[in-house]
Amino acid sequence: MAFEISILLSLLVLFPYVVAVSCVPKRGVRLELTRADDRAGYAGAERVRRAADRSHRRVNCLVGEVASSSMERIRSDGGRAMAAAVSVHASTATYLVELAIGTPPLPLTAVLDTGSDLIWTQCDAPCRRCFPQPGPLYAPGRSATYANVSCLSPMCQALQIPWSRCSAPEPGCAYYYSYGDGSSTDGVLAIETITLGSDTTVRDVAFGCGTDNLGGTDNSSGLVGMGRGPLSLASQLGISRFSYCFTPFNASMASPLFLGSSASLSSDAKSTPFTPNPSGVRRSSYYYLSLEGITVGETMLPIDPAVFQLTPMGDGGLIIDSGTTFTALEERAFVVLARAFAARVQLPLASGAHLGLSLCFAAAAPEAVDVPQLVFHFDGADMELRRQSYMVEDPIAGVACLGMVSARGMSVLGSMQQQNMHVLYDLHRGVLSFEPAKCGEL
Repeated sequence: MAFEISILLSLLVLFPYVVAVSCVPKRGVRLELTRADDRAGYAGAERVRRAADRSHRRVNCLVGEVASSSMERIRSDGGRAMAAAVSVHASTATYLVELAIGTPPLPLTAVLDTGSDLIWTQCDAPCRRCFPQPGPLYAPGRSATYANVSCLSPMCQALQIPWSRCSAPEPGCAYYYSYGDGSSTDGVLAIETITLGSDTTVRDVAFGCGTDNLGGTDNSSGLVGMGRGPLSLASQLGISRFSYCFTPFNASMASPLFLGSSASLSSDAKSTPFTPNPSGVRRSSYYYLSLEGITVGETMLPIDPAVFQLTPMGDGGLIIDSGTTFTALEERAFVVLARAFAARVQLPLASGAHLGLSLCFAAAAPEAVDVPQLVFHFDGADMELRRQSYMVEDPIAGVACLGMVSARGMSVLGSMQQQNMHVLYDLHRGVLSFEPAKCGEL
């Protein structure tokens, strides 16, 4: 018995933030993702402008997270303050997922975010401030399976500073998330039964019950984090892999999300390893990739490889993200790409200000503009982008634009560049795999 206790204590030292792991059926689970802009009825130029604006704000928040983490590491007093708020980055939705919470199950719509961990929804417990949402508020008092998480529980410890406002001996595990656009959620961490699809019930899932929320999340009731931390849905389900396949940007079709064994690709799929995460807690959710170069046409661009690399301090790098629509390239790389692209298209430049895009060409028939092939070279895998994955046309204004934006501090592979591509996150092997696919037919 003493030996068993010793082993248990050793495990707790090695893995201090142990979260209860649930499981999904052996067959896996399939869910449907819808775009927030589809629900709101946005189309054409307005849809592109919203996507560009969302991408800029998202990347600015991501870069802000990296800068904040760097500042924490170089504090002269060596300490880390208990922050009242931290700027996270998923308050504007790109993709929404349907699930249900509680017993009896209450349907809710949430933002799917591969760049964060916490699962949360607005709660009527009562709700002091709640933003408008498409369905009724979740009420813990009406569910037979709701339970608070104590301040000293492993789940609460997994929340970690600066997101946790827990201070023993308080009975509940309080949290506060502040988003980059001024929206926020404030509440307590709890556990509840979650229903995925029509027949998959998962018990004791840790989630944030938000009772003081500001802003909004684009026709949703909260957020589902799919990042690499212990409180994400992927981690709590105990799955070794998940995948998604984003349907075309302008198509109002649902995109499939596969959890567990239902996530699989063919033997022709290409794979690239995830880059080890920096030590900063705030960025521990991100899926970093090693981008080694970009080819336009037949020419490898003269971009210093260091532009895409993580520094020893954890700055820079490139992440793959579901919440950023247009790929954002670090400014030094974007300038080289834009110049090479413009030289090969050889059409008059035009303003894309109404779309929020900076490299546009004047064309009577934008869809017929001849553009060069674009390839992203990752460690061990080349991602060949189809034309529709990097060109945006506005036939009314007579412009064809490169569907990418510039950023300072880091790069992000966005969802438009992933469209009609089946993308699999292998959490066990630590690799990202992908292959072309007709996502609407999977």
